[in-house]
Amino acid sequence: MGYYWPTMINDCENFSRQCHMCQIHGDFIHQHPNVLHPTVVSWPFEIWRTDIIGPIDPPASNGHRFILAATDYFSKWAEARSYREIKASDVVRFFTTQVLYRYGNPRKVISDNGTAFKNAKIDAFADKHKIEWRYSSVYNPRANGLAEAFNKILIKILRKTIGDNQRNWHEKLHEALWAYRITHRTATQATPYSLVYGAEAVLPIEVELPSLRIAMAAQIPLTKQTQLRLQELDGMDERRLAAQQNLELYQARMARAYEKLSRPRTFKKGELVLVLRRPILGRHHGSKFAPNWEGPYVIEQAYEGGAYLLADSNGKHPVSSINGRYLKKYYGQNYPNISTTHRSQRENSQQTDWADNCEAANYLLT
Repeated sequence: MGYYWPTMINDCENFSRQCHMCQIHGDFIHQHPNVLHPTVVSWPFEIWRTDIIGPIDPPASNGHRFILAATDYFSKWAEARSYREIKASDVVRFFTTQVLYRYGNPRKVISDNGTAFKNAKIDAFADKHKIEWRYSSVYNPRANGLAEAFNKILIKILRKTIGDNQRNWHEKLHEALWAYRITHRTATQATPYSLVYGAEAVLPIEVELPSLRIAMAAQIPLTKQTQLRLQELDGMDERRLAAQQNLELYQARMARAYEKLSRPRTFKKGELVLVLRRPILGRHHGSKFAPNWEGPYVIEQAYEGGAYLLADSNGKHPVSSINGRYLKKYYGQNYPNISTTHRSQRENSQQTDWADNCEAANYLLT
């Protein structure tokens, strides 16, 4: 006597997919879960990205071990200072003296979740100056990519200029910033200096060995030089518009290349997920047989850009926010580690989906 089981293969796949041990020992998913979300900016000093470099070994001769850096998203102009240690008061003072008093009030500042950035003093400073202070998700340097890229460039320049005496890197910091500001940037097809001041900087070598513009400036009357400078300032808007167009084209190329390596993976509120143990949860492997994932956790809130807020069995949040790159869906009906509230939310969501499917099926049959 035979039997009829038309969904046998799918049912077997779903059953094997719910194996808890198989899921927590699964491999890390290397494909990007979301498309690239480039930051759109239309004017210099509107959006700044900031980060802390360090601790630097060896420390400087004055005891400084950290560098606080901030980069303008549009012009790529950068400011940086060295510190022995960086506290919230240092960040407030840095942005007040190096950013606000020089380039005006920014609309938005993006940083990571470090204690120097995420505290009551920064909140009060942002509220006072009407600054939208945003935080990237934990262990997701792509969300603060401009700051991370500047950090690499700055360290690379310092490495090439400090020579044998590595403890004088704080004295070379201004030279490194100068080199960065007068260097052509691929994204804007211009130097940060030209986008800020409307003309290229006069290099010391141009004075020692007079370049064409230096030689011509010596022969042109002062009134004519003033007119030429005013013409350069009048053309600054056109230069910045061209830089914005180049930046948008560059972002589009990067987005297309990024999407080729991505595999869309999104989660809804109430879904069960597993979290990568390292580095998100700070769990050291210890044993060769330790699992790669931990959970399940419940998606409590989904943010824009692929970040999520999770909750554990006690309703607590293991991290403030986490990028979907470090999550994967958990399959299974038995989830004893989830609190009753979150379990009921998940079951209600499943019942709603089941009812919608039944309604759609009845509509098709009629």
